[in-house]
Amino acid sequence: MSCETINLVISLHSINTTTMFEFDQYLGFLAFMTILTIGFWLMIFLLTFAIPYWLFGSAFEHFKEKMAKRKSATKS
Repeated sequence: MSCETINLVISLHSINTTTMFEFDQYLGFLAFMTILTIGFWLMIFLLTFAIPYWLFGSAFEHFKEKMAKRKSATKS
């Protein structure tokens, strides 16, 4: 065998044996992406539904209390 053939065989062997992730690294990556995705959608949910619901509900309750105080003050 010539030297070029040996180098080709060695380079082909090294290409076939390299892997991007081991299996446990792949599972860790999937767990990380799952947690990141859940956090992203939770943040979107809180910003679009939960926080406005809390703000408007709190303001409405405050308005009802003021109206009840005003109504009780006019009756007296």
